Amino acid sequence: MAMTAEQRDAFLERSKAEFDARLARLAADPTEWVTFIEEAAVFGARYSLHNQFLLMLQAAERNIEPRYFLPYGNRDGTSGWKALNRHVRAGETGFLIWAPVTRRPTEEQVREWEAAGRTVRRDPDGRPAIQVVGFRATSTFDISQTDGEPFEVPTVRRRRQVKAAGGKTAQLLTGDDPTGAYDDVVGLIRQAGYDFALAPAGSAHLGRANGVTVKGNGVQVVRVRDDVSSAQRIKTSLHELAHIRCGHLDDLDRQDLLHRGRRETEAESVAHLVCRLLGLDTQAYSDAYVLGWADGNLALIRDCAQTVLRVAKTILRDLTPDDADLTAAAGPGLAVEAQPV
Repeated sequence: MAMTAEQRDAFLERSKAEFDARLARLAADPTEWVTFIEEAAVFGARYSLHNQFLLMLQAAERNIEPRYFLPYGNRDGTSGWKALNRHVRAGETGFLIWAPVTRRPTEEQVREWEAAGRTVRRDPDGRPAIQVVGFRATSTFDISQTDGEPFEVPTVRRRRQVKAAGGKTAQLLTGDDPTGAYDDVVGLIRQAGYDFALAPAGSAHLGRANGVTVKGNGVQVVRVRDDVSSAQRIKTSLHELAHIRCGHLDDLDRQDLLHRGRRETEAESVAHLVCRLLGLDTQAYSDAYVLGWADGNLALIRDCAQTVLRVAKTILRDLTPDDADLTAAAGPGLAVEAQPV
């Protein structure tokens, strides 16, 4: 999308203002945090924190409930909605987001960056790695703005069902846990080097908690109560996996510095978001942790929200089969998410 310098500056100013205002609301009211997690579930945690805010702002202004976004598509029809044999209707206005601009810097640029104290990644052959060098405003369109071939929004739940059925869409599992993800989640915990087991309430490490993750002094375990429902079991297991993926146990000295309220808010928010996308609607986390530990600090709220999105993405990526067609359809330059302001 071509924008004049004035238009770009205006868009940057507006998006930054919305970003700051939304952070302020998150810091002031725990219910705003719950709303944020629910909104992230709409998009499957695909977008950066900044673009999440931008898309929801524009959707609210248009009084629509967004479902799924892709760009218009390139000329040869191999990306965006064109690749799915759908076209954006004439007269539709795109939703603006920030897309990263990537390129390989020259050695001269690298020397300048390193002289300024910036760390520059390099490929195994020694060349400077391709990296984000800036951002550009670009348009994306909701499925409601398109016509064409039928397209079913690829929710995480449906993609896991396809995986489980060997390519055929399966019926939702019966019972308390419809996700079918428990064994995979346990596998991810064990891949991280933790011993996982179901244990009786009140047993070693577990105590009165539904679940616990312990690391240190030669011990690296995850324990989940063996007497809870299967729905609670998958949520608690995801909560403990989130603690691991968020890095809450990586630095024992840091644990005392990272407020318990933040650790629990991050882990519970990740678990709720992932469960929603797997087809299990859990009770949203509405504890007053967000008020208590953040104390109105917008930087802490921002870091917490970005951590939740980042970790949820990694877990969903590991639980969901790759979809090469949809990745290609998104088009180049849109797979990397970062923060423009």
